[in-house]
Amino acid sequence: MKPEIRSLPNEKERFIKELVSRRLQLIDVRTAEKNRLHKAVSPQVKRSIQLVIDTVNQQIREIENQLDDEIKGNPVLHEKDRLIQSVPGVGPNTSRMLLAALPELGKLSGKQMASLVGVAPFNRDSGKMRGRRMVSGGRTSVRNLLYMAALVASRHNKIIREFYLRLRNSGKNGKVAIVACIRKLVVILNAMLRKKQRFCAIYP
Repeated sequence: MKPEIRSLPNEKERFIKELVSRRLQLIDVRTAEKNRLHKAVSPQVKRSIQLVIDTVNQQIREIENQLDDEIKGNPVLHEKDRLIQSVPGVGPNTSRMLLAALPELGKLSGKQMASLVGVAPFNRDSGKMRGRRMVSGGRTSVRNLLYMAALVASRHNKIIREFYLRLRNSGKNGKVAIVACIRKLVVILNAMLRKKQRFCAIYP
C-alpha cells in the first residue's frame, strides 16, 4: 500500500477543531437538559435545569465568537469560510465544522471527498450475491451536519433542489435522495475550494 502523504494539522487548526468539538459537546448537554426540563414538574427543579441551559448557551455563544475570531484572523481559513458560506443552504456552523473536521476539502477528488464523508455508494456483493449499493463509514459528525444542510439546500438551493426532485420523481425514497444530495453538496464544495470560486461563479 502507498497511502497519500498529507500534512499534519498545525496548532491553529487543532485549536479550531477542539473548539468545534467542544461546541458539539455543549449542544448535546443542552439537548439533554431541555429534555429533562420538559419532564420536570417541580418549580425548583425547573429553575435548576434552566440555569444549566442558560450557562451552556452562554458557553456556546463564547465558543462561536472565538471560532469566528480565529477564522477571520487566518486569511486562508477566512477565504475558505467565505466560499463555503456562498452556497445557499450552508451556514456558519456547517462551515466551521467543514473547516475543522474536513481540511482535505478542495485538495482531493470529488469521489475521494465523498468517501471521506461516508456518502460514496459501494456495492455489497459477495460471490454470486448481489446487494444494493450502500454508503458506510466516513466522518459521522460531518455527515450528520451535512444531512441538515442538504435538507435546507433541497428547499432553498436551486441546483440541489432540482437534483432532489429528480431523484424523488424517479422513485428514490426521501432518505436516499437526501444522502445523494449530501454527496452532490460535497462535490460542489470541493470543486469551489479547489477552483477558489464562489458558488454563483460556478453555478450562475
